[in-house]
Amino acid sequence: MEQQNYILIEPIATLSSNKDKTLELNWISWNDRPAKVDLRRWGTNEQGERVPFKGLSLTDAEIEALKAVLPTL
Repeated sequence: MEQQNYILIEPIATLSSNKDKTLELNWISWNDRPAKVDLRRWGTNEQGERVPFKGLSLTDAEIEALKAVLPTL
């Protein structure tokens, strides 16, 4: 599996916390690409380092579409 590198540009919110995992919304740049809003669970490995789990990265257009839909729920 290819190593993923990331740069946390700005934390936005921690939406939940469960034992050693958190669900976070952040601005993140993955593999030297432009930063996107990123929603995913994070944990820690045996060395105490943060580890990303599967998540979702959204473009600005996708964020705008989501903001339009959320009030209808």
